[in-house]
Amino acid sequence: MATIRLGDKAPNFTADSSIGEINLYDYLGDSWGILFSHPADFTPVCTTELGTAAQFKGEFDKRNVKMIALSVDGAASHKEWIKDINEVQHTNVEFPIIADEDRKVSDLYDMIHPKADNTLTVRSVFIIAPDRTVKLMLTYPASTGRNFYELLRVIDSLQLTANHKVATPANWKNGEDVVVSPAISTEDAKTIFTKGVKEVKPYLRMTPDPAS
Repeated sequence: MATIRLGDKAPNFTADSSIGEINLYDYLGDSWGILFSHPADFTPVCTTELGTAAQFKGEFDKRNVKMIALSVDGAASHKEWIKDINEVQHTNVEFPIIADEDRKVSDLYDMIHPKADNTLTVRSVFIIAPDRTVKLMLTYPASTGRNFYELLRVIDSLQLTANHKVATPANWKNGEDVVVSPAISTEDAKTIFTKGVKEVKPYLRMTPDPAS
């Protein structure tokens, strides 16, 4: 089992799911993807997470991001669990939940950390770009639910910095000022970024969000 690192190709797989058999690459098409694992079906934190993910579907759609979840239980169990999620979270889960009873996908993505739990996946998050490369990985312990506002913020940053020669500073939110890439001189930056460049330090130059 190889360790996945940023910039690596996301391993492809075909697996059963709550909506039938799916192939990761075919499912994503030319979209971005977010793959997130859950320790098990009918668990309290996961129920809140999947319900929240469903509530955020419109925001992910706006960003051309397809969601795909995973749990080590079977597809029939997933379908029953989705009924509970929809009921208690007042939503409608439409994205697939991978059935990974044989741990094939969990092992492929190194989602099982034996010192945390021998059989259950940790709360892993993989953000995958349209070119199939892994752009972000996050790992939470089973006891801590994910922050979906942060996942949207990260996607906004990844999509912005993929198209412009900028980086995003700490706590950045969509539309706020960004950092000019260190590879660009201040003189060139003033030509590239027509909204203006503020030199805080020679290595720290700020410019308004070029996409807003």
